Parts: sequence; structure tokens; C-alpha cells
Amino acid sequence: MTHVPRPELPLGARLLITPLLAVALLGTFSGPAAAHVERADGHDTRAKPPPTAIGYDISYPQCGGRYPANAAFGIVGVNRGIAFSANPCLGASSKGASQLAWAGPKAQMYANTGNPGPQLSSHWPNGQTAPRECATPAKPDADTADCAYDYGWNAAADSYANAVAAYVSLGWAPPDSTRTPVANHWWLDVETANSWREDPSLNVAALQGAVDYLASVGAASVGIYSAPRMWSQVAGGSSAFADLPSWVAGASTLNGARNGCGGPGLTGGTIQLTQYLSGFDADYPC
Repeated sequence: MTHVPRPELPLGARLLITPLLAVALLGTFSGPAAAHVERADGHDTRAKPPPTAIGYDISYPQCGGRYPANAAFGIVGVNRGIAFSANPCLGASSKGASQLAWAGPKAQMYANTGNPGPQLSSHWPNGQTAPRECATPAKPDADTADCAYDYGWNAAADSYANAVAAYVSLGWAPPDSTRTPVANHWWLDVETANSWREDPSLNVAALQGAVDYLASVGAASVGIYSAPRMWSQVAGGSSAFADLPSWVAGASTLNGARNGCGGPGLTGGTIQLTQYLSGFDADYPC
């Protein structure tokens, strides 16, 4: 969505246009240019386009501090930087104001992801039989795509449970709830700072497990958050997520975020949001 400014005639050229030619020009052009009317006091009466609705995303680093004001929409992280952890300020907490309360009941959520493998994770699904079979007597290998899928599924289930608990803590859901009261939009945060395998196919399997779990609990949508270089390193050239929207990081200014909307999506699908720095992490809807 690169912004292209509307061309205007230089002041000297405008002074040379005769009244008859000006009338002809008004008959030629349509849209906002033709609707340009100035009052006697010099004020432009053209209808101004509404400002773009800028949102913000926050997570555990903002815990205990101030949160963005006047956000058109809010995205909150449910983890503390890694999978199988909880953001202490997501719901009601003594650590700081609730970030879910800041974003509202229809908040978008994002979850950290990873695939550390069986040697590094205390959460590896050894012996699990569903949704896939991992390190069982029938399939004893613990380092497979099925095991990675289960790991991603389980990590997403844990992240989703964090979200449910936050709704319950705010009184927005009954104490025995197993689902969030609204179908939230979810993003999978894919960053190279988390643990990943060298084989992209195993990472893709873990992400697929996370996508499938969130779909199974009725998420309104699931998308991918990353920067192009990080996404390529983690997932390679996989087209497995071509139908998922992208939230693209990496811009440092609003103009850069606007321009980023015109690029290719991380997954080959559409770019829904671009992120840039504006005191907090700000998010521009494409």
C-alpha cells in the first residue's frame, strides 16, 4: 500500500488558468479533486479521509508499566517469551494492570512458538498417542515430525489455557470455562530467539500442530507473526501456511509499515498487519 500523493499544479500555473478552463477542468475530473470547495474564509470543505486505525501489541515486558493510549485495537501476548510459560499480567494480577483488560474482551492474542527437540525440552510429548503418535512402543523414535506436531499442539493448548484463565480472572468467563467467551484472532509468534531445529520440516510440523489446535477450539483465525528473514530461517520455503495471514515485523516508522503492506506475505498469503516502533510496538492494518 505505497502512498502516492495526488499531483497538484504549481501556484504560478494555477494563476494562469482562465475561469473557463477551470470550469472545463472541473467537468473533466471526478472524485475528491472535483469536490474541492473553499469557503469565503479560506477553509477547505473537502471531506477528509478518516485516520488509519492504529493498534498496539504488548506483552510481559510491559508488565507493571504503562500501556498504550488510544489504541484502535489491542494484541496481547499470552506467554512470557517462550512456549509453556504465562504472561503474569495477562489477567488480573498483583504484578501489574491486566493487559487483557487493556485490550478488551475481543483482544487479539499471540503465542510464542518453538521446536527445541527431544534433547532440550522437558515438555517433549514422549509416549503421547494423540493427535499424533510419539515415542511409543509402536513408534519408538522421539525425533519425528509427528512428535514435533504434538509439541506444537500441546504448546498452543497451554497458551490457550493462559487466555482462558485470564478471562476467568477478570470475571469475563465462568470459573469452570475451558473456552474463551469470544472467538479471538490468534497469531503464532515465530522468532529465531526461540529454540528451533535445523530441519525446517520439523519446525513446520510444530507450527502446524499449533495452528490445528487453535482451529480445534474455534479461533476466529490463526496467522503468522515474524520478519521475512526469521521466517525463512525457521520454515524454509514451505507453502504449508499459504492460506494464513501474515503480521510482518521489521519497520521502524509508520511510512515503512505502510510500504510493507505492498510486499509479499510471509506465508505466501495476504499481509494483514505490519508492525513498527512508536514508543510501543504499533500495528498498521493493511
